[in-house]
Amino acid sequence: MPRGLLKRGLQAELKQKVPFTSREQEAYLSLLRTADALQAQVEARLKEFGLTGTQYNALRILRGAGAEGLPCREIGERMITRDPDITRLLNRLEDRGFVERTRAKYDRRVIYGKITAAGLKLLRELDNPIEKHSREMLRHVGQEKLRQLIELLELVRGGKAFHRREAESAE
Repeated sequence: MPRGLLKRGLQAELKQKVPFTSREQEAYLSLLRTADALQAQVEARLKEFGLTGTQYNALRILRGAGAEGLPCREIGERMITRDPDITRLLNRLEDRGFVERTRAKYDRRVIYGKITAAGLKLLRELDNPIEKHSREMLRHVGQEKLRQLIELLELVRGGKAFHRREAESAE
């Protein structure tokens, strides 16, 4: 970097002295850094309620599943971030009275997770603070740029490498 030019953006945040090897590398690392920063803020807010982001995500999935609940495998497939041990996650939520589990009648090996009244009550308490927090984190971006961002992220997730990796992780 020529003298007198200031490093900006991700390179400066990471205190990286050498330039990125490609735009793809910079974009990838920027996505990871942004996701981590957003997640850390939400995790701090959820901690006030004694939950992790993963637990919150599972409770929201189960709320959306309705009275019948979902098989553990499907809960795992719907998670925003992968959790290799859905059983342990549901154990923790069940210990706190937010989830109950039952075996399927058609196949005793299949376990269903179902949200309890206490879990629904907790989510009702969280709905407004988390929604407000989400809006505050991204308000400065503006509606048009948020729409563009959503489209760009969908484009990234639609790429061949992304889908190949998803298929490999499902095996």
